[in-house]
Amino acid sequence: MTEVGFESANHGVQIYGGHGFIAEWGMEQNVRDSRISMLYEGTTGIQALDLLGRKVLMTQGEALKGFTKIVHKFCQANEGNDAVKEFVAPLAALNKEWGELTMKVGMAAMKDREEVGAASVDYLMYSGYACLAYFWADMARLAAEKLAAGTSEEAFYTAKLQTARFYFQRILPRTRTHVATMLSGAGNLMDMKEEDFGLAY
Repeated sequence: MTEVGFESANHGVQIYGGHGFIAEWGMEQNVRDSRISMLYEGTTGIQALDLLGRKVLMTQGEALKGFTKIVHKFCQANEGNDAVKEFVAPLAALNKEWGELTMKVGMAAMKDREEVGAASVDYLMYSGYACLAYFWADMARLAAEKLAAGTSEEAFYTAKLQTARFYFQRILPRTRTHVATMLSGAGNLMDMKEEDFGLAY
């Protein structure tokens, strides 16, 4: 959330164009505050190592399974719901892939513990996007139910559906890059030796 919060704050600056970093708008303060939030609770890298190394792999995936089972049951319960099938089908596939990715990274880590660190940040980001996909799918389900039943807040629930669609079509595809990167292994990080980092002046 802190990574995406910082990204969002930077988008906020862009809205103002060349005036974005002028103090009177307050956006530059948002950027500074959101940047430090990525350090206050431990850096993203440390949180990522904790998630993948301790929370997931050290429990043999049990901590993750508790959540993916909830998502799986949600997808099963709504697989015939035409109002939200555009969200449920990709969510079900993502949820299945999440477990498979965890197994692949875990197997690689058994051979080389550096694989945990190499995959951790991308695993964290993938997991975050997967969690939010579930939350948005559930919000879309409720919004569709409210609209079908008739509501005085039609604009609100329509916006929920539109935002869920935006998330699934424009944000969730980021998981594809994270999959490719986390599965590329530790080799591309570990190939260079210390002496290869000579400075040229």
